[in-house]
Amino acid sequence: MLKTTCYVTTPSVERLLKLWVRRYIPDLSNLSLSQEALIASLVETALPEGRMQTAARLKNNLLDINSQMAWLQTKSLHNYIPNLLDFNEAKKITESALTVYKTLLEIYQKQALYTANLTTKISQNYLHVEDIVFAEFGTLAIKELAYKLEPTLIAFQEQHMACKDWCTLGFMTTQLKFTNKLILNQITPLEKILLSPYINFIEEQVAIPWQRVCAASAKYDIDSPVFTLVEQMLSAAEEIANTVYYKLVELFPNHCSRSGLLSTPTVAHSSIRDLNMFQAYLWLCVLEESLIPIEQELVDLCVMVMEKLEVKWEILQQWNQILIDEIMSRVKPEHKKVLLPYTQGMIQAFDR
Repeated sequence: MLKTTCYVTTPSVERLLKLWVRRYIPDLSNLSLSQEALIASLVETALPEGRMQTAARLKNNLLDINSQMAWLQTKSLHNYIPNLLDFNEAKKITESALTVYKTLLEIYQKQALYTANLTTKISQNYLHVEDIVFAEFGTLAIKELAYKLEPTLIAFQEQHMACKDWCTLGFMTTQLKFTNKLILNQITPLEKILLSPYINFIEEQVAIPWQRVCAASAKYDIDSPVFTLVEQMLSAAEEIANTVYYKLVELFPNHCSRSGLLSTPTVAHSSIRDLNMFQAYLWLCVLEESLIPIEQELVDLCVMVMEKLEVKWEILQQWNQILIDEIMSRVKPEHKKVLLPYTQGMIQAFDR
């Protein structure tokens, strides 16, 4: 769940912010352009004129259409929830989602690209594609994005919680996922490189408490055992999520929830995101020295969603156990004593 978060800048916070940024650096391997052509095209797209064209094209009724279509797809996916929303509630949520994306495009359009430095590097043949991407979406950008989008995203979350059945909160990421997909289908490959970090950030920000994890690290020295453990494990979070996901597919090849088989692309996307969410909540508890985030947020969210998706609680318990086993297999012996109370607490929290 998204909460208002304030943090101070410390070496530990900055290091975790860099790990957070890495999650959104897009894969450039599938682009067929040469390095020189790609760099020139990316710079053109990233300059103010280029980003104005991208934002204008998306603002020109596209976001209104996409938000409404995304909401219809969300409702279709979860039509097993009888009378979940009335028309007025659905309209308010759609309007709130639209505000999220309009705010995002305003930030994208104003995002400063270090044009002078990039121009110098281009003339000296020093520039790499990664330079452009990191200039576009570095730690300063993610701080600004988190700060400026937080009120809008919290308002979007509150619209879900205000519904007659606030279980819709559990499906908020579904609406964002559909909207993101629709938007990314409407832009060029080069625009995707620059805009996809912002788009992907939105979906994760309402579900995964990365910002709270960064904030909670402020009180730790970078060489402390707790911070060392969290930093090492967060750097492997995506790899851990993928490893656990494939183990779950092997273990439950025929399990079919309301969303479909575990092996379907949409369920895979959601499952890997949620495995990252579970890890983030674990590390938040470790840094805060409290199991409250798991016990009062993560478990409650799972209770709301699992029954609606027709996922047996026993499967979720095995999901949790496999994830913890994978994490513990990667933890250094000297850190296991630090982690054990929280992994045990996490198991117990889901024991019902």
